[in-house]
Parts: sequence; C-alpha cells; structure tokens
Amino acid sequence: MQMTVDEALSRGGTGRFQWRLLGIFGLVWAADAMQVIAVGFAAPSVAVTFGIDRVTAFQIGTIFFLGMFFGAWGFGRLADRFGRRNLLILTVLMDAVFGLASAFAQDFTVLLVLRFLTGAAVGGTLPVDYAMMAEFLPPRNRGRWLVWLEGFWAIGTIIIALTAWIAAANGAVAPWRWIFAVAAIPATIGIFLRLWVPESPMYLARNGREDEAREVVNRVLIGNGVQALPDDVRLVPASVPAGADRSIFSDTLRRRTVGVMAVWFLVSLSYYGVFVWVPGQLATEGFGFVRGYGFLVVLALAQIPGYALAAWGVEAVGRRTTLMAFLILSAAGCILFTVASGTVMVAASLILMSFALLGTWGALYAFTPELYPTHLRGTGMGTASAMARLGGLLAPSLLAIAFARSFGFAIGVFAVLLLLAAAALLLVKAETRDQAIG
Repeated sequence: MQMTVDEALSRGGTGRFQWRLLGIFGLVWAADAMQVIAVGFAAPSVAVTFGIDRVTAFQIGTIFFLGMFFGAWGFGRLADRFGRRNLLILTVLMDAVFGLASAFAQDFTVLLVLRFLTGAAVGGTLPVDYAMMAEFLPPRNRGRWLVWLEGFWAIGTIIIALTAWIAAANGAVAPWRWIFAVAAIPATIGIFLRLWVPESPMYLARNGREDEAREVVNRVLIGNGVQALPDDVRLVPASVPAGADRSIFSDTLRRRTVGVMAVWFLVSLSYYGVFVWVPGQLATEGFGFVRGYGFLVVLALAQIPGYALAAWGVEAVGRRTTLMAFLILSAAGCILFTVASGTVMVAASLILMSFALLGTWGALYAFTPELYPTHLRGTGMGTASAMARLGGLLAPSLLAIAFARSFGFAIGVFAVLLLLAAAALLLVKAETRDQAIG
C-alpha cells in the first residue's frame, strides 16, 4: 500500500508535535523579526555613537537587507539540494554569532560587515523555516498554523520596541547595543532547540530516503498520540507531471511566480519603508501627541489582531481572498494617513497600517509555499524572500527621496505600491486552501 506524506500526516492531524515545532520555529522567527525591525530603532543612536549623520547610519539597514537578499536566494536553493534541517541549524548559528557580535562593534565599518553577515543568516532562515513548517502540517490545518508562525514576528517587534523604550528611559549611552544584544538572544537559544527538529519527511521521500521519511512521520504520529504507520504502508512522494515543474518559471508555474514575486517585492518595499522610517520619526519629531517609544509599542501590539484575523481568514475564506483584502486594507490605512486632519486620525491610520500590513504578511507567507511542489518549495520561498529583501534593500535609499518631500507624500507612495500589489495578485489564479502540497 502506498501513501503520500500529506496523507500520512493527515492521519495524525495537528497535536503535540506541531505545537513543539511551532514553539521552536516561532522563537527563531521572533529573533529574525527583532533583527529586521532593529534597523529603524538602532540607526539614530548608531549615528550618535560613531559621529555620523542619520542617513549614513541607515546604511546598517541597506547592508543588512543586502545580506538578506543573498541569504534568501542562496540558502533556499541549498535547502532543496541538501535538506532543510542542516541549513536551518547553520543559519540560526550564524544569526546568533554575528548578531551578538554586532552589539560589541567598535567601528562603523566592522558593524556594517557584521550586519551583512547577520542579514545573510536571517535571509536564509526565513524561507527555509516556512517551507519546513509547512511540510510537517496536514493540508486542512496548514494555513492557520503558518499564520500563527508568522505571528511570532509581532512578538519580536514588541520586544524590540520595549527594549528601545527601556534603553532610552534609562539613559543608555548607546541604545543600539542593547537592541542588537537582545535581538541575538532568541537565536542563541534556538541553536540548541533546532537539534530536536528532524528533517522534512517530504524532502526525504522526494529524495528516495523512504525509510527515514517513514521514521520521521511515525515520530509525528506517535507524538500526537496516533498509531504509527502499518508495516505494509510505503511512503511515496506525490506524483509530479513529467516536465511540468522543473523550474518555478516553468509553463505551469510562470504566471503565479511572476504575480506572487511582484506582491512580495511591493509589500516589502512598503512595509520596510514604513517601519524603517516611522520609528525614528515617532522617537523624535512625532505627530503631535503621537510620538515616542510608547506609541511604537502600541503599533507593535496592533499587529497581533492583524495576524489573528489573517489566521481565521486563510482557512475560512481562502488564502488568496484574505491576502487581497489585507492588501486593500493596508492601502486604505496609508490613504487615511495622507488625508488625516488631526492627530487622532494620524494615530488611527498608523494603527490601521500596522494591523493590516502584518495581516498581509501572514496571508502571504501562508499562501506562497503552497504554490510550489516539495522539490521547488525551498527555491520558491527563497526567491520570494529574495524579492522581499530586494524591496527592503531599496526602501531606505529610494524612499528617502519621497520622505525628503514630505512624510505624507511618502505614505501616499506606499498606498500606490500596495494597490499595485493587489493588481499583481490577480495574476495568481490558484487557491490552495485544503490542498495537498506533497
């Protein structure tokens, strides 16, 4: 009797094994969020420490996203070739070592090098993390659980906002050192926890290692209190039409790849444009009473219900519909900011932006890995992540021109970019809710 990994995982549903996996992956996901969000919070005090202007200090963001770009592009492909588990351990180790070393940098050039290496590690962790988590989940629950994993991003954001607030309140000489040190802690813990995570059974089955795949699937089933597979069951990879998907740009995948990659780029350009510049603006000039680190914590907290609604939506109404709704809602938040006539409306629009943009990320991360078969999933997620890092790389420098004109004008640009992302999503006709991904 033959059975795909998806069919085998469906026998055990989701239980204790997946909860442990979510905790381990989520810890490092929060660590990655902390490293990314740290850019906007750390740049002002980096400028003070090294006696440079703030625009130059934002190079820590540009170089970090450059590292993420190369890390996402390279590690995603290596994961498809050499396996998910070893790559994840390597990238988390790099994240911890170079992230912690950043906190002790005594020279701006050295700091840039360390941020590049940290970015490469984070860029490699994000796509492989998601692809691997998806491959341990049965189809019926996959979307909701992937959004829950993305929800750890909000936890990381809250921790960094609180760290910056506490450092400023205590008169820290170099708050950026606090920020980078705290950001490295979860990854340091995650190195040891990752040793518990087995290799993806879908990757093993796809590469002819059926005995190992069976062992891992039985570990999942037993962990969830379900009987192991009968001896006469043989695990096989899901069938793939000959020649149909040798590349993410094959005839059957090209349209969805172009569409979803455009969404990743445009959403990233908007998200990083907002969250690289807004922390510095609120910590200094602000918008009337809407200022300071306290309101940044409020913005971080607003992300949590965004994820919760996305987690409900991807299962209740579908991945694509939920993503489209959040893209339009994000654009609406930006438009509201541009026409805001008072501080209350400014505050409401910023909260709406934070809520909707993170819901967008939740739906996008749930949707993308399901668009590709197992042997291309790491490549697909790696390419998507690389497009996001390209957006993050361009955001600080290109959008500086828009911010130089006015803050409201820049936010209006984000609204246009998000509407373009919604238009690009129209190229993706697939809906992956409840579908197998083997």
